[in-house]
Amino acid sequence: MKKIILILVVTTTIASFGQKLNNVKYPQTKKGETVDQYFDTKIADPYRWLEDDKSAETAAWVKAENKVTYDYLSKIPFRKELKDRLEKLWNYEKISAPFTEGDFAYFFKNNGLQNQSVLYRKDASGKDTVFLDPNTFSKDGTTSLGEMDFSKDGSKMAYSISEGGSDWRKVIVMNALSQKIVEDTLVDVKFSGLSWQGNEGFYYSSYDKPKGSELSAKTDQHKLYFHKLRTSQKEDQVIFGADQKRRYVGGTVTEDDHYLVITASTSTYGNELYIKDLTKPNSPIVTIVDNFNSDNNVIDNEGSQLYIETDLNAPNKRVVTVDANNPKPENWKDFIPETENVLSPSTCSGFIFANYMKDAVSAIKQYDYSGKLVRDIQLPGLGTAGGFSGKKKDKTVYYSFTNYITPGTIYALEPKSGKSAVYQKPKVDFISENYVSKQVFYTSKDGTKIPMMITYKKGLKLNGKNPTILYGYGGFNISLTPSFSIANAVWMENGGIYAVPNLRGGGEYGKKWHDAGTKMQKQNVFDDFIAAAEYLIAKKYTSSDFLAIRGGSNGGLLVGATMTQRPDLMKVALPAVGVMDMLRYHTFTSGAGWAYDYGTSQDSKEMFGYIKGYSPVHNVKKGTHYPATMVTTGDHDDRVVPAHSFKFAAELQEKQTGINPTLIRIDVKAGHGAGKSVAATIQENVDIQAFTLYNMGFKALPKQ
Repeated sequence: MKKIILILVVTTTIASFGQKLNNVKYPQTKKGETVDQYFDTKIADPYRWLEDDKSAETAAWVKAENKVTYDYLSKIPFRKELKDRLEKLWNYEKISAPFTEGDFAYFFKNNGLQNQSVLYRKDASGKDTVFLDPNTFSKDGTTSLGEMDFSKDGSKMAYSISEGGSDWRKVIVMNALSQKIVEDTLVDVKFSGLSWQGNEGFYYSSYDKPKGSELSAKTDQHKLYFHKLRTSQKEDQVIFGADQKRRYVGGTVTEDDHYLVITASTSTYGNELYIKDLTKPNSPIVTIVDNFNSDNNVIDNEGSQLYIETDLNAPNKRVVTVDANNPKPENWKDFIPETENVLSPSTCSGFIFANYMKDAVSAIKQYDYSGKLVRDIQLPGLGTAGGFSGKKKDKTVYYSFTNYITPGTIYALEPKSGKSAVYQKPKVDFISENYVSKQVFYTSKDGTKIPMMITYKKGLKLNGKNPTILYGYGGFNISLTPSFSIANAVWMENGGIYAVPNLRGGGEYGKKWHDAGTKMQKQNVFDDFIAAAEYLIAKKYTSSDFLAIRGGSNGGLLVGATMTQRPDLMKVALPAVGVMDMLRYHTFTSGAGWAYDYGTSQDSKEMFGYIKGYSPVHNVKKGTHYPATMVTTGDHDDRVVPAHSFKFAAELQEKQTGINPTLIRIDVKAGHGAGKSVAATIQENVDIQAFTLYNMGFKALPKQ
């Protein structure tokens, strides 16, 4: 049967409520009579009006909800103490690995509590100077630096800025030598890299500006443009994407300026792959992969020899080589064959570094361009290693190492000898030796073994009374690997446990693991998360009275689904910027691109029924005792629009039974999370931890 959606918008009526729970009196939220019909089922959507991010009514609701939330938070007695400790621990110098452009070495540095990290550069004499300070972009730190790229000789730079956390960016071009802006700003750029061709111009991607709200209107035809310097943006040539709709298109120029590599996809998994020979005028765009059934990317080239990372016929990925003159997959030859562990390759200093993930922990192998294994890189422990990327001429390879109890440290590797030395070790007021981080494996509902990292202070008693945050994601082929966090350090300092399971839907075990948590197998993800909570309770790490579940974006969906399916399992729920209305997610911004993971309510009657069965907004039931909940979102989130969180919070506030508060904390001038200022990030973590501990019954910080 073909699916038909009929939206009935009836004159809105007011269904006010203002119940008082746990000394919280919620704002009165009106209910409309909007009804959608999916196949033979009618679904009410009483809070549809909250989707209008431009309306005065929605703005007033946001203001009223924030007043309730901040009034509640202000009464928590240890909130200031928590903030003071977070700020003190956060206040240490952070320096990135350097990278070379032209005659200068560049690096980012944050003195400690600067809202945005500052880009410095070092000249041949070794003198450091400020090159670009994003803290000057806005008074309140809400405008951040996005993508950036230098021309081939390092004389020019293009960089993007995000205002209020929006995915819509502006691109600015400057003379890197004089540090002066050289032409008009490009506007309405979204989901874009920046890649120079020589010194004359650069490639970028964007959508046509949508009609209606720029924050929530649908965007589904991405295009690749070339901007030639000293011309206006309206003259920019469309290089790719004008012929048919693709939701994500990107273009990158190879280091030697030989090829333009184009990737194009309709969803968050699977891409077409193309190249264009830039050494030949008017050369055609050549197809390498003509479908969306695999992930493919050119990682480097040696003349016409291409090196391609792919999961085609290799769920854990491999690197293949092929001649650019005949690049179809049937001509590919294995360069680094697939193994039992997931591969993520990078290049630097004339070598290829194969970063393998084994049970969510890094292992690195170094290869030369003949395919010979040079060495295994000795890492300082079990954790996450990253970096190993740069230019062919670089004499030093920089990489980072971190885990849940080790602050991120940068190492310098001499690639010919294999010797590594610490390049920059942060001075953090945290004694790693006082903490333990261990990996366990537990059994999910269907018998699948799931790994989980559990981190806490040594000497902790397994008495079921430890405040615990269970954090998860489980989607989009994204892997949760060990990394240090100041917020988590403070949580553990106060006797808390931090637990992270590697749920299906992620990328920890390759494409099969990812697919096992998608579409009509999405419930596996929630079952894995529930089983993680049950394991922690059974082993007496914690109990339901001291357990909080947390996740953001797809992880916000995870929390919303888990708390509506098993409200008895946890004391606190912390869904952030979550995808909560699964029946309508694909109608906003680029949401339709997430269909590989979710499917959509339009696909079939069966898929509609499956999605409706776990959609958080549609599974809040009146008369249920839900955990203490603080939904968090940003009013400028144009990736997962805040209406998801607004509607979920309204449903909870209407239907919650008992004394647990159900609040929503809405950051203003903030988006999905990227570029958020340090001050805003600290305050958000203060409020989350204070809310969590307070609702677990703590009247003071539970220091051990």
